[in-house]
Amino acid sequence: MQTLQSLTEDAKALANGLPVAAARSPAKVIPIQVISAKDEVARALQICNACRYCEGFCAVFPAMTRRLEFGTADVHYLANLCHNCGACLHACQYAPPHEFAVNIPKAMAEVRGKTYADYAWPPALGSLYQRNGLTLSLALVAALTLFLVLAVVLQGNGLAALWGADLGGNFYRLFPHNLLVGMFAPVFLFVVFALFMGVRRFWTEIKPATSGVDVGSAAAAEATSDVLRLKYLDGGHGQGCNNEDDAYTQQRRRCHHLTFYGFMLCFAATGLATVYHYVFGWAAPYDLPSLPKILGAVGGVSLMLGTAGLWRLNFKRHPQHGDARQKPMDLGFIALLFVVSASGLALWLGRGTPALALLLCLHLGAVMALFATLPYGKFAHGVFRSAALLRHNTEKRQPNPIGLGAD
Repeated sequence: MQTLQSLTEDAKALANGLPVAAARSPAKVIPIQVISAKDEVARALQICNACRYCEGFCAVFPAMTRRLEFGTADVHYLANLCHNCGACLHACQYAPPHEFAVNIPKAMAEVRGKTYADYAWPPALGSLYQRNGLTLSLALVAALTLFLVLAVVLQGNGLAALWGADLGGNFYRLFPHNLLVGMFAPVFLFVVFALFMGVRRFWTEIKPATSGVDVGSAAAAEATSDVLRLKYLDGGHGQGCNNEDDAYTQQRRRCHHLTFYGFMLCFAATGLATVYHYVFGWAAPYDLPSLPKILGAVGGVSLMLGTAGLWRLNFKRHPQHGDARQKPMDLGFIALLFVVSASGLALWLGRGTPALALLLCLHLGAVMALFATLPYGKFAHGVFRSAALLRHNTEKRQPNPIGLGAD
């Protein structure tokens, strides 16, 4: 079996045009199967740097060609720049079962998951990334829903307050607007602050390794475009990425778009409703054709369709495309988004039915569970990846330090 030492030396020899055998050294033998995820990425990228067949696939490989060695900051940066499209795995001549066993998507996913935990704020809560799975997410929804149900029953007329209460279609008679703001605003502010602190630590580490230059307006505009278009889920050729096999598909990109823009429309609906309430004095609830209701309805349907598609694709995904240990976290986040959107639409459609109170408790429980897990779940990948794209679009505008890259 080849070792980390020999593989690294082989890749360096190939990169310098030397015979492979001349670079071999028997010293310091380290079995591949026991090296860390970070070292595995560095090993694989040394081989990729000698081959460069995938140089035009995504942002990772042009960024890779600007480096001859891969320190911790470089690996963390490249791992979060990777969109896990899977194209490089199916194109690689050194992928398993080759003895080099190069699997960039899997290695990058393992490092990416570790960076979320390592950069979490507060640091003590970083371990929540490993525990934030499907079962925990759904259990949290059930627990918070039950808590709200009990609150309604105890504060009202028993079960009559939960089913069939005459609320006139206005759920604010059950939970006043200011009470809901008092419940959710502190959690939302904590989520924003925790994610900001985490990505700031990530940025501080990778900035010196990515030219050290501050982000310019052109780089920021291009990075924003890359994020909004999900540019790097096109497989490098516009045909889409891989999912269960080596066939290209646009399904993952489309489902991600439905999910992302659905979430943003729902967020915009909530934000606009806040402006209506506090600035213009227009009390909720709102109905069609009001703008908050239109944004919320379109966003809710989009979010439901997107998460349902991602759920199906996740179960069909090629097992070599990522880190299997993170699958419960992925599914937990998808499930939470689906339950939030489905319960929100059900609450709107059932506003004039006896089930209004129960639907409201379910929706609020799901939203609370989503908020509570946002800083320590799959949501973080979008924040870290956007930061990595900002650094990539800044770095590529600088002279290549080794003069060998595609930039």
